[in-house]
Amino acid sequence: MDEALTVIWMALVLKIPIAALLWLVWWAAKEPEPVGADEDDGGSKRPDRPHGPRPSRPPRRGPHSGAPPPAPPRVRTRAVGDEVRTTR
Repeated sequence: MDEALTVIWMALVLKIPIAALLWLVWWAAKEPEPVGADEDDGGSKRPDRPHGPRPSRPPRRGPHSGAPPPAPPRVRTRAVGDEVRTTR
């Protein structure tokens, strides 16, 4: 009797996980159904500029524009002994 139960166990009960695995593979591999493909245009639903227009940028300097502003004056300090001198 034990041998018959073993054969039934191997033939029937252990096939359930194999059938479940085959179903899972089939379910994962099938092509999904299109959901509202005709109604959707594919674009985003966000507004174009939610924060308003960008502030304007200052004009570029370069070979096609005016000269750049002059550099600020440099101030160097030189330590001589205990005294600090400032030269321009």
